[in-house]
Amino acid sequence: MYSEKVMDHFANPRNVGELENANAVGQVGNAKCGDIMKIYMDIENDVVKDVKFKTFGCGAAIATSSMATEMVKGKTVEEALSLTNKAVMEALDGLPAEKVHCSVLAEEAIKAAIDDYKSRTGVSLGDSNSCSGCGVCCHKCNDVDGEK
Repeated sequence: MYSEKVMDHFANPRNVGELENANAVGQVGNAKCGDIMKIYMDIENDVVKDVKFKTFGCGAAIATSSMATEMVKGKTVEEALSLTNKAVMEALDGLPAEKVHCSVLAEEAIKAAIDDYKSRTGVSLGDSNSCSGCGVCCHKCNDVDGEK
């Protein structure tokens, strides 16, 4: 059911915890499954110097949080913004269909943290809130009420 990489990132998650000096914090959740992800970043000179997470959720949610933080650490803000749920799933050698939403949450948590950083620093948010077209609706691309 789960790949060895998913099991490894679940059993030995990387970058767990909270950054006290975080200048970017993003939290997302999925009411259907109860998963909540919170990402903390220390961004300096447009580079993600450090990143940590706290996730309340299933093994796949923890594994995708762990992998996503590994994938953005040391990257520029723009590179981190380009992280997709598909890339997270591929890095974990796949997820069962019913767990794809976990990778979407990981992508959205990274983007939420960067949106927070940009709002703190006054940088234009650009198009980082755009729908990724993943097929799992988080309603972030819809209007305020989550209706099309």
